[in-house]
Amino acid sequence: HTVVVPSSQFHFHVSGSRLDSPLASPPTMSSAQQTVTCPKCRSVLGCPPGVPALTCAVCRNVVQVPSRAPIQPSAPPKPQSSYPPPPGTQSPYPPPPGAQQFPPPPGVSSAPAPHPVPGHAQQYAPSPEPPRFRVARRKAMLVGINYYGTSSELGGCINDVKCMQFLLKSKFGFRDQDILLLTEDNPNPVMHPTLRNIRTGMRWLVDGAGEGDSLFFHYSGHGGRKRDRSGDELDGFDETLIPLDHKRAGQLVDDEINETMIRPLPPGVRLHAVVDACHSGSVLDLPFMLKGHDMYGRANWMNEAAFARKFKGTAGGEAICFSACDDSQTSADTSALAKVTRTGAMTYCFIDAIESGNGQTYESMMQRMKYRLATAPVSSGGGGLGGGLGGGVLGMLLGGGGYTHQQGFSQIPQLSTAQPFDIKRPFVI
Repeated sequence: HTVVVPSSQFHFHVSGSRLDSPLASPPTMSSAQQTVTCPKCRSVLGCPPGVPALTCAVCRNVVQVPSRAPIQPSAPPKPQSSYPPPPGTQSPYPPPPGAQQFPPPPGVSSAPAPHPVPGHAQQYAPSPEPPRFRVARRKAMLVGINYYGTSSELGGCINDVKCMQFLLKSKFGFRDQDILLLTEDNPNPVMHPTLRNIRTGMRWLVDGAGEGDSLFFHYSGHGGRKRDRSGDELDGFDETLIPLDHKRAGQLVDDEINETMIRPLPPGVRLHAVVDACHSGSVLDLPFMLKGHDMYGRANWMNEAAFARKFKGTAGGEAICFSACDDSQTSADTSALAKVTRTGAMTYCFIDAIESGNGQTYESMMQRMKYRLATAPVSSGGGGLGGGLGGGVLGMLLGGGGYTHQQGFSQIPQLSTAQPFDIKRPFVI
């Protein structure tokens, strides 16, 4: 069963180590035909299908033909999917004509993932944007303290919470029964902003919170600082809120506020806080503080709880706080903004940002508030300070640091959160 291949069929010969042909080009062979190389003269021989051996037409050597696996039929082409590829794997080729295109699911971008910038590491990346928040229930706690009849009396704090109450009802759908209002002008002593009532109100705010709940906390009054005894503050001070009865009951320290109102928040719950007080930057002890933007325009979140001995975040929920100023600053209680009455400067700018149409995102909120505070036409007689009652109860009151004597308040509003997020996302209460 030896097949002799005529020498006229292939005109190959060996020249050195290269295979040369005296013809212009070797004859073509069918893709189904097998070829073998003669081990003696290195000639390439064509082998018909099923032949076990053949004789070389050049050197007459018998060449054994190795068996080969049967040719597998090629798989049919994979149908092109009309669903979009995962993010970062977008095909550069257009879809076939007539293919139905589906948009990506909510919250997922179909754009390619950005390449990391060489030499730049983002330490705290924003958490993925949650799906559109559907509010199931709303609750708000508003605390305004003017400290009537004391040496530290303020003029705009009760005005602040009443304006905030109107904003929540007119813009965000809160009802009277959803809002707990603690002010000292209420004839019912149970509704006075004492230390006990504030603690009770904080527990009421988060009690029974479940998925879809939107919670809101607003405080307008004095804020202070106390020496940190636990070693978890970067600046060595705990921030405090000053209740109406602080001389007898004491101050409300940020560690307790965090434990009572932040840590219990379960997944699906969103808490917004607005704290218009001196030294209020980290008064909720939230782990992350917004510190401007990096060179690429991304939010720069600083971990404020790096040395905390206790967990400062939530149980899965969201907590976001707008504060009147940095921990080392004081905030203004003034008539320079409202003109006709005294208000807290930060509360006024927060409400102004929403009513002026600048409340679409957290970024636009912060930009508007900073702009209004920096450009307010104040003077030495334009308003007092909501000063800080420091570690010894009496502290900074009517003087220093709350605003300049020419134009603009020096206080800089702060944004803190339990977990980093994209500040360009919609602002929703």
